[in-house]
Amino acid sequence: MNWKQAFIGLCLAAGALSAAAAAEPLKIGLILPMSGPFAAYGKQINHGVQLWLNEHGGSIAGRKVDVVLKNDAPGTAGDVDKRLAQELVIKDKVDILAGFALTPSAFAVAPLATQAKMPMVVMNAATSSITTKSPDIVRVSMTLPQGSKVIADWAAKNGIKKVFVLVADYGPGFDAATQFTKSFTGDGGAIVGDIKAPLSNPDYAPYLQRIKDAKPDAVFLFLPPGAGTIAFMKGFVDQGLAASGIKLIGTGDLTDEDILDTLGKPALGIITAFHYSAVHDSPQNRAFVAAYDKAYPKDRPNFMAVGGYDGMELIDLALKKTHGDAKGPAFMAAVKGLHWISPRGPVTIDPATRDIVQNEYIRKVEMVGTHLQNVEFETVPDVKDPGK
Repeated sequence: MNWKQAFIGLCLAAGALSAAAAAEPLKIGLILPMSGPFAAYGKQINHGVQLWLNEHGGSIAGRKVDVVLKNDAPGTAGDVDKRLAQELVIKDKVDILAGFALTPSAFAVAPLATQAKMPMVVMNAATSSITTKSPDIVRVSMTLPQGSKVIADWAAKNGIKKVFVLVADYGPGFDAATQFTKSFTGDGGAIVGDIKAPLSNPDYAPYLQRIKDAKPDAVFLFLPPGAGTIAFMKGFVDQGLAASGIKLIGTGDLTDEDILDTLGKPALGIITAFHYSAVHDSPQNRAFVAAYDKAYPKDRPNFMAVGGYDGMELIDLALKKTHGDAKGPAFMAAVKGLHWISPRGPVTIDPATRDIVQNEYIRKVEMVGTHLQNVEFETVPDVKDPGK
């Protein structure tokens, strides 16, 4: 056998090995709260993941996908997330870690992703610094400073001069309050009070009284979508703050589609800044919402579902660039600068931060048909995370 025959033989063997590797299932470890107080987060993100897979024949870059779902309820206990991630890496031998509905989850798993050199795709958790915790993290959702800056700038330009700030007492809340305060005061506005409310089961009555006494033009509010937001909104109306003319503004979590119907009429007129609305007017979003409604008729699509959906899109685009190689170095090189048209609009992964660059929309809650909806009326394009 001459050297040419030997070389051809080696190429054929390598091709066979490559084909065999490509034929192996791609295992994605999905860590989400599927029960407890944040179960709606896990449900929506998982819906987005499954919707994308259903539309793409259950495969990514020619590889069948196996999703290994782990319930990290309540989603705020980092020791639980760390244990589940270790199981996924060592026992289940996943190729990619994904999910991470809440910041404590992402923070806890980041060192493991670094140690294992395994891609970690954050589909929701929104504290700005998350992507700095590991070179193997990429985020497809948002950061709280993105929406906080945009709504602060809008408020200052639209006659709001005094604002009371109330946020949840954890990472995203700190980010939201810090960025809003910096931007709003930089625009000439004044902060007339601020509160960091406990994440679990707070009594909002004394906070609402403090707000009422401060007589602000508006309240900037960030609370995780769910029971806390609903309780605050009820108190805001019952204690007469809405009737006194105080406006509510915030990031889009405040009027998340998952809770809009429960919020009811008190939500009408609320102004928020966010990267997604279920009535965003684009062909991609109309197709996404139609497919979602067909697959999950009892639920409404929201930004978390889009986070799960776009997380799978990112994995697919990255593996097409790496020819199926899901190992950390190749994958993370491939994600930098990725660009696609999401149901939310055009998005790009910032090569410097591995965070998402996206449009922010100013929205107003209005009745559209039989549902309250976040109706977009202004677009701020290509917003990077101002928190870094």
